[in-house]
Amino acid sequence: MLASKLYAPTLREVPSDADVISAQYMLRAGFVRKVAGGLYTFLPLAWKSLRKIEAIIREEMEASNAQEIMMPILQPAEIWQESGRWPVYGAEMIRLTDRHHRDYCLGPTHEEMVTTLVKNEINSYRQLPVNLYQIQSKFRDERRPRFGLMRSREFIMKDGYSFDSDEDGLDISYQSMYDAYNRIFSRCGLYFKPVEADSGAIGGSNSHEFMALADAGEADVIHCTSCNYAANIEIGQPGVIKQEEEPLQELSIVSTPNAKTIEAVAMQLGIPTTRTIKAVVYSIDGKVVLAMVRGDHEVNEIAVQHAVNGILEPEMATDEQMENVGLVAGFISPVGLVATDNLSIVVDESVMEMYNCCGGANQKDAHYININPKRDFNTEEIIVAPIRLITDEDVCPHCGKELRIDKGIEVGQVFKLGTKYSEALGATFLDNSGRPKPLVMGCYGIGVTRTLAATIEQSHDENGIIWPRSIAPFEVVIVPINVKDEALMDISTKIYTSLQSSGIDVLLDDRKDRAGVKFKDADLIGYPLRITISKHSIETGEVEIKTRKTGDVVNVKIDEVITSTKELLSTL
Repeated sequence: MLASKLYAPTLREVPSDADVISAQYMLRAGFVRKVAGGLYTFLPLAWKSLRKIEAIIREEMEASNAQEIMMPILQPAEIWQESGRWPVYGAEMIRLTDRHHRDYCLGPTHEEMVTTLVKNEINSYRQLPVNLYQIQSKFRDERRPRFGLMRSREFIMKDGYSFDSDEDGLDISYQSMYDAYNRIFSRCGLYFKPVEADSGAIGGSNSHEFMALADAGEADVIHCTSCNYAANIEIGQPGVIKQEEEPLQELSIVSTPNAKTIEAVAMQLGIPTTRTIKAVVYSIDGKVVLAMVRGDHEVNEIAVQHAVNGILEPEMATDEQMENVGLVAGFISPVGLVATDNLSIVVDESVMEMYNCCGGANQKDAHYININPKRDFNTEEIIVAPIRLITDEDVCPHCGKELRIDKGIEVGQVFKLGTKYSEALGATFLDNSGRPKPLVMGCYGIGVTRTLAATIEQSHDENGIIWPRSIAPFEVVIVPINVKDEALMDISTKIYTSLQSSGIDVLLDDRKDRAGVKFKDADLIGYPLRITISKHSIETGEVEIKTRKTGDVVNVKIDEVITSTKELLSTL
């Protein structure tokens, strides 16, 4: 490819609405252009890298006996209604109606579609196992699209689905995909961790997320510094903290004017936050859920959702919702409260081990002191569960050693779906005894566009992107210092042609711009190797090869460029 023919308009200024490094560099380096919030056009450089990621995925899927298909993006509401997810998936689903007034959605995922497909084709255990996948655009109406390609409304995803006759078969399929995903992300040059995860709206039992560790990540990853334990913080397993036992003091109410926060209450009463109880109120499936944790802890919303068997993700309750069940915002505790059809009360295990602590008095500008949960909470009215977020002050639940928290970008996830969708949609097969049984399913996703962004978040410097060779838009850029010099261009063209013939993805920068501009663009775009041809090359018969990742520069003989380039690329 010649740079003069390449459509890659670069920008010198950082776009004002690009909130993370990957978005800034993809816009500046001419990889993407923003159409609207969460919508991007992929320009040739981005598309080349995306195709290389897809090629890696396809190679590893084929090696794992997965077969590629392509299903419609537009999905009829009927199959979602049959699975029960149409009314509960949430506002992220983009719904539309055709001219005949039939309801459809733009596929956010394809469990219903693929299950409907195979239930009409698979009828015997002899046809199993089957593993199908596709790579296509998905659509989710993000409330707040942000972070460039990491949270957008339209994105490219690989989604795969396995079908087995029993749980043992699912275990094999799941492990096969888990191993393939490790190979895929390693080949893409990512530093990542597979972590235990929640299944979310997809459902099912076991799940692992593949987290690319980066400061721009939205997820917190808790992992052990000694063993292999790693989990999304949402399903981290915090231990129960037991306060040292004390004589029980008499429960009483004190005035706390305008003290609606834990910090304000602790300051007014002169007590540490560890002696307070924090109340957070959610709306889950239309019901108000009161969650209680120790004042210095944070509520794990996913744990609360599981504790009440919620379907939809928790949302913060409104003032009106709280008032309707008799809660006074800022002054809430379970003391004297009664659970109802419209109110559930969930208390963290560690709260139940507290003595003589402080919590809301369920009336404005007042708090209880000397709450003793085992004495003062109506244990028949509350749900006790581990609902606090684990912290790096906890210990590893597997080996008891030190924990660490890092930010992560979820680039892939694997799920054991079991029979959730096959039972709902009537996808059965006849076993070897002739009895009908539901297919046992797994689900496996990779965010292709998110993988591109995560790579940039991990691999960049102040000058631009640093691509790993495997997914770089071009592996090598050749920069002749003066394109008007026929001798320089003759050397450049011969090297360019030889590299192409050797199977190396190379760009010849034949633009008439100054050398400094070309060097800046090469660093910004992030080509793994830069070969510079100058007057020195004519005088000495040598060219300069610079490695983008390390900044190392070597001079090699022109007739050794091919060998040296291959050797350098093999290390990247």
